[in-house]
Amino acid sequence: MLLKPALRATAVLAVVATLAAPAAWAAPAPESVPEPAATSLSAPVASAADGLATSDLTGRARLGYPVETEAVRVTVEAHATFGPGSFPTRSWGTFRISHVIDGKDYWGDFAVDCLTTGGPTATVTGRLQRTSPGHPWREALDAHTRMGLSFYVPRDGAGGPARVGLSGATLKKQPLLTKCMSSAADMPVVEGGYTLGDRHV
Repeated sequence: MLLKPALRATAVLAVVATLAAPAAWAAPAPESVPEPAATSLSAPVASAADGLATSDLTGRARLGYPVETEAVRVTVEAHATFGPGSFPTRSWGTFRISHVIDGKDYWGDFAVDCLTTGGPTATVTGRLQRTSPGHPWREALDAHTRMGLSFYVPRDGAGGPARVGLSGATLKKQPLLTKCMSSAADMPVVEGGYTLGDRHV
């Protein structure tokens, strides 16, 4: 499980995973999630004529974490189109997972490869694209590993606070996390928030 105090001795596996990658991938990035590249991360907006529904998940929040001096944040802009059935016909967007330890921000940016939604819940997975420099997990993970996020976004304040779950990354030479899968949303949102649109046309 991610982000548990027992993992801190080896630096946060899955909160901010870093890979052995070209130096350009480890360059600093803006605080906001980068704009999707039109050729790989974005898609045309679905219309009623297409017969497709669209889901959207956007926002930025700090999550509750047992170590008060550390800050865990998740920023997401994810979209998907749906035909009949539960799984999307296409997903695109980006998300960032950030964990500040001793004043240093360890972050990873991901290209969304799946967004699924249902009522106030959503699951997002993505492949790692770039990370903060000097992260201790550079040698532990394969390039472009997959991680997952789960979201509970209550409507109109009903059902308690919003929550987010973070999946772990698999180590080198291990099978990837399955696309569209993540852990339960168990970390409460304590600052910021998310907006979830579930399969609108």
